[in-house]
Amino acid sequence: MSTIALPRLSSRRTLAPVDADAPLLLARLRAGDEAAFVGLVATHHDAMLRLASTFVSSRAVAEEVVQDTWLAVVRGIERFEGRSSLRTWLLTILVNRARSAGTREARSVPIADAGPAVDRSRFDASGHWSSPPEHWVEDAENRLGAAALATLIRDALAELPARQRAVIALHDVDGLRAAEVCEILSLTQSNQRVLLHRGRSHLRQALESALGEND
Repeated sequence: MSTIALPRLSSRRTLAPVDADAPLLLARLRAGDEAAFVGLVATHHDAMLRLASTFVSSRAVAEEVVQDTWLAVVRGIERFEGRSSLRTWLLTILVNRARSAGTREARSVPIADAGPAVDRSRFDASGHWSSPPEHWVEDAENRLGAAALATLIRDALAELPARQRAVIALHDVDGLRAAEVCEILSLTQSNQRVLLHRGRSHLRQALESALGEND
């Protein structure tokens, strides 16, 4: 693997995505196939940058975390035992480095995020909605422009605690299975569900508030 030159992650060249779980991909990577590695970078760089950004305070630091992760993948590919998917393995490496970078920035990453994102008065004694959320999805285009909606969601995500942001990014943005999210972030299934619920609730509340203002 020492013969592979790490691609510049800022490159905008178009590359065909590669399947991180394809049977021959690991063998190609171990054989020093640069095209396989560059394709892997093209496939996963955006998701890795989003995930790194949930742990650190700036895009520049997130880029450094991603670059450091790819270097670790190159150096450690021979030791990858295949107990998890290659994608899960590289995202786990990323999370470890992002957490270290976040600590250096004096940012705390809470193990449990206290307090619901939605006002308690909106739930009845059994925990169900007493004032159900407004169905904003169907008419969102008529009430907020697409660009404004994207900005709103991005801003609402930035307000979430780090682990809620990470779970939302992996589960809802990148489409990973709950089991993968738990493995990557070292969460139990129950903690993952709680973090996902709280993150989604916060986003829904932010959208409801904004859409209500635009009525």
